[in-house]
Amino acid sequence: MDRYARWNALLEMLTDNGRVSVEEAAERLDVSQATIRRDFDQLAQQQMITRTRGGAVANGVSYDLPLRYKTAKHSAEKQRIGAAAAALVSPGTVVGLNGGTTSTEVARALAVRPDLNTSAEGAQLTVVTNALNIANELLVRSRMKVVVAGGVVRPKSFELVGPLGGALLREVTLDVALLGVDAIDPQLGAAAHHEGEAAMNNLMVARAKRVVIIADSSKLGGHAFARICPVDRVETLVTDSGANPEVVEAFRAAGVTVVCA
Repeated sequence: MDRYARWNALLEMLTDNGRVSVEEAAERLDVSQATIRRDFDQLAQQQMITRTRGGAVANGVSYDLPLRYKTAKHSAEKQRIGAAAAALVSPGTVVGLNGGTTSTEVARALAVRPDLNTSAEGAQLTVVTNALNIANELLVRSRMKVVVAGGVVRPKSFELVGPLGGALLREVTLDVALLGVDAIDPQLGAAAHHEGEAAMNNLMVARAKRVVIIADSSKLGGHAFARICPVDRVETLVTDSGANPEVVEAFRAAGVTVVCA
């Protein structure tokens, strides 16, 4: 387990329990206590936890983790979701894609589809994104047209937010918006932890003919600070097979098509 995977696991323990000792963490992650102490010290320096004698306590109820720390979390599920979401995209369309680990898997799946990478006129895909890492994924691995919304970079997610990007999004029309979210609930709708990201995602929703939410099962039925859109604006939800059947049925009852990858 690499450092970022350990940090993610430690933060999940703290989210679940509120407090974790060095001994408990070392035993659960099968590493030395010295390694856990270093991890706790480094996380505390970034103000993500509070160090205590012999362990650490959580700073808050939930964490908006930097993207590089999230890569190991639900990775297999996110790859399946990415492939299923990419399968919903037709050649010649304009796709909106925001940031996040699940959206990154969608971008990777789109990049390897031969029918989306032809140079023939009218068959090439256009992707509009506000995420620098996703633009890079597509530029180095495909021949798609990539349009990047401007703005101020959020280091945690590599997403561009603010009025500069909003000005561009208001001038384009999207055939489909494929949006990763921090939470989606059958009553509360889709949401993000950061209000700037939510505002950019909301603009994509407003400019899209179809809205597809991509979220692993841990995001279903949850809530986050800033709403992206109400559930009645969502056409399709792509999630994984571990989703709670009752929650899935609640989305379907709300008129959302649910794809379990």
